[in-house]
Amino acid sequence: MKPIRNSAKAVILQENAVLLTRNRNQVGEFYQFPGGGQEKGEPLEHTVVRECMEEIGQKVEVERLLHVREYIGGNHPHGDLYGDIHQVEFYFACRLVEGNEAPLDNGLIPDDTQIGVEWVELDRLSGLTVYPRRMAEMLAAGEQGPVYLGDVY
Repeated sequence: MKPIRNSAKAVILQENAVLLTRNRNQVGEFYQFPGGGQEKGEPLEHTVVRECMEEIGQKVEVERLLHVREYIGGNHPHGDLYGDIHQVEFYFACRLVEGNEAPLDNGLIPDDTQIGVEWVELDRLSGLTVYPRRMAEMLAAGEQGPVYLGDVY
């Protein structure tokens, strides 16, 4: 059995749009919030800053914790693609650091499935495959929602 993994994700909103990574795997294209796995001894705020540099090539400033979501692979469609995974995801409100002149594109170490980075208008979220779906629905509706979301799709 694999250990439970912590992950830190960025929710970056700007002018009625959210910054997401665009990804493709054997099932098709999908969008995700930038971020990834916490390293041993690394505070979660440092994780999300590091992961944003790796995936979107942008330095972010962490503002506050928005949501905690669990992902238990066996409970989700296509969960078998990632094996026996149980992940606790921490979603932080972040903003891009001003004065960063780097173009918006994949960072130096994007995820294996990552094919791009996009600003997605909030009113377009319902027509796209975004993971987690519940987060996209909450953003599109302007909901704050509970901090702990549970094992939602």
